[in-house]
Amino acid sequence: MKNEMKDVFTKENEPACKYCARGKKSADSKSVLCMKKGIVSPDFSCSSFKYDPLKREPYAAPTLQKDLKAEDFEL
Repeated sequence: MKNEMKDVFTKENEPACKYCARGKKSADSKSVLCMKKGIVSPDFSCSSFKYDPLKREPYAAPTLQKDLKAEDFEL
């Protein structure tokens, strides 16, 4: 399991309670309600961390240009 975590997380994506299967976002979205540790910061992580990929928020979709012309598609 730990080898899988090394593949999923890099320095940019370190384990955090906001991605943990044992945590639930609080009503004000400023903290996480953890089954093991209680109320914690979303960036906190403990030894009971269990990654839940469904808690990741996708990046915003890029905006598309609407003023394209036929010349833009020529080689």
